[in-house]
Amino acid sequence: MFDAKKLLDQFLGSQVPGTTGTVKEKAGDIAQLAKDNPLATGAILAAVLGTKTGRKLAGNVATIGGIAAIAGLGYQAYKNYQAGKAPQTAPAASEPVLLPPPADSPFSSEAAAAGNDFALTLVRAMIAAAKADGHVDDVERARILDKIHSSALDAEAEAFIAEELARPTDIEALVAAAKTEAQKVELFTASRLAIDPDSRAERGYLDMLAGRLGLADGLVDHIEATVAGATV
Repeated sequence: MFDAKKLLDQFLGSQVPGTTGTVKEKAGDIAQLAKDNPLATGAILAAVLGTKTGRKLAGNVATIGGIAAIAGLGYQAYKNYQAGKAPQTAPAASEPVLLPPPADSPFSSEAAAAGNDFALTLVRAMIAAAKADGHVDDVERARILDKIHSSALDAEAEAFIAEELARPTDIEALVAAAKTEAQKVELFTASRLAIDPDSRAERGYLDMLAGRLGLADGLVDHIEATVAGATV
């Protein structure tokens, strides 16, 4: 089995495919990398999404990337919800700073819940969200896979993405894979990160997912606000 955590890092831009540095560390080379490789700025997710969104993770969220970013955003939203705070819907005045969850938190990227199997579930959730508006037809899938093939993914990871793009979304399987409340929050957070729900189909998919996961409306509002505040 390939390293799902590494794939998640590439999806969210923490690791630049084909290099050993982060997007931030390679900032001076990004323009050339983007010309040489359409996925070189960590835009594997963008390739899957097509033209769905030009938004990217901001502040240190981008450099954290992967499962740590999802855990951190989920934890922040959950903590604010539990504290009874109102969701912060206005854009932040400065770039967001994401603090990691405590090591003993179920949201921690070091927790047992953050294993390879669940990382794989998060990738599946993001691809499912990307397909929610029916945009990924056969032609679009071929275009995506052509871009994916030019990235630094290994053959097994590439085959996994191709299979997920082709198969119908099994929302029940996604929901069943989230065993704890923290995992449910992280699964919804990952799905929300994948899209800006600007169509009825996308909004309907996220609402259905939240309902199947049993997430309270107030908690969903906090996740929405936290993700929106971490993207530009």
